[in-house]
Amino acid sequence: MMAALKENARSSLILAGRVMNEAISFLVFIILDILDFILCYTYKVIDFIIEAEWKPCYCSSIKEAITSSGSILVSERGESKIVCLTSSSQLHLEEISDTLYSRPSLMAEVSKLTVNELKRRKFDNAGVIQQSCERLKNGSVRSTFTVNSTIVEMLQGKMDGQKSHDVTPRWSDCDCSTCNSWSSSCIDSLFVRVDGAKANFVEDVIFIHGFISSSTFWTETLFPNFSKAAKSKYRLFAVDLLGFGRSPKPSDSLYTIREHLEMIEKSVLEAHKVKSFHIVAHSLGCILALALAVKYPGSVKSLTLIAPPYFPTPKGEQATQHMMRRIAPRRVWPPIAFGASIACWYEHISRSVCLVICKNHRLWDFLTKLITRNRIKTYLIEGFCCHTHNAAWHTLHNIICGTAGKIEGYLDMVRNKLKCEVTVFHGEDDELIPVECSYNVQSRIPRAHVKVVQKEDHITIVVRRQKSFARELEQIWNNST
Repeated sequence: MMAALKENARSSLILAGRVMNEAISFLVFIILDILDFILCYTYKVIDFIIEAEWKPCYCSSIKEAITSSGSILVSERGESKIVCLTSSSQLHLEEISDTLYSRPSLMAEVSKLTVNELKRRKFDNAGVIQQSCERLKNGSVRSTFTVNSTIVEMLQGKMDGQKSHDVTPRWSDCDCSTCNSWSSSCIDSLFVRVDGAKANFVEDVIFIHGFISSSTFWTETLFPNFSKAAKSKYRLFAVDLLGFGRSPKPSDSLYTIREHLEMIEKSVLEAHKVKSFHIVAHSLGCILALALAVKYPGSVKSLTLIAPPYFPTPKGEQATQHMMRRIAPRRVWPPIAFGASIACWYEHISRSVCLVICKNHRLWDFLTKLITRNRIKTYLIEGFCCHTHNAAWHTLHNIICGTAGKIEGYLDMVRNKLKCEVTVFHGEDDELIPVECSYNVQSRIPRAHVKVVQKEDHITIVVRRQKSFARELEQIWNNST
């Protein structure tokens, strides 16, 4: 009897907590909707004053703004042309997630009013447009076509397809030597930390970090704990992804999966002549790891995924929007979900967070060391702070959300085309990416071995158990060999 009463009381408390969380979240996110709307115009004014130009944002539908002009500049295989879009035409932006410009909120409809004038404007190239429209009518140009990210870059001002990346940091970004060391060099490659065997190495291992992190997530935890035998056998590569840590942070990049993969290929595979390799990836890095494995199916020796963000899309739902709601549920509790919601739903609030945290990361690093008297390492803070808002915003949407419709294809390719061992680790207490995600991966790749680590979360699954995890990785690599 008493046990039943306690269980009923517990259920009532849980229900009351959920209701309270829903109510508070509703009020908080209404306020955040309004705040983000205000910040949109605030930043437009500040950008114009400081940088003498308006910077585009995603508050209103980019797809709508593009198609309403009636024409678009298309560059393909070195040739540029302007084609005419009719009302029945469809525009597909490959690699660009619709979650960038489609995030429903109370202020969304209001913000759309700001592009009404854009709908009335027409390009001055009337003669060229008319000629292209005639070609469309004659059937030489299809009314439905696919546009890659190059087009979007051009629409943002990169009219020269061969133009190098803009290395000038924005006023709201940090301009310290750590964040911009790449801008003083002509080398356009990622920052790569190489450890382990210098010569006579047997195999290579590539480590890919997660969202808002850096290579220090690996180099400060696992690298010091690998055995001498492993370091004499394996060559270890830990990269700072494009836009993070000490890697390039171009302000005109859209940080698509193609850009991220090309930089990994250029900076690791080509630069160090890597032929075959093991992959270890965390969180967002798991998506890049799967895409890399699919691209090089004969080269991957083993695939180790830590907290992979895979949510199968229910029938009838849009994959990108479903993924956004799962990783950013617009809830104030737990705190990590609240932080993810801020980063994913609010372009201008998240820019303000970067302005306070990332631009002043040297101050926060100093204060952390002062308060703790250097009793803890600050590598996690360094990884969290050393990025730009543009990099974080586009990587979050174009990689995590934008690949939601592709990840099942990646998993199926790994299952059918790759013969390597697949191991998935997940923290039992992970509140950002639930354990079900790893079992979802296993459902697509039956041979994948899932290890759920008790009392560990999204970060501590590596950070707090680096010695044991290093031994587990060595065992995986040895078995694969």
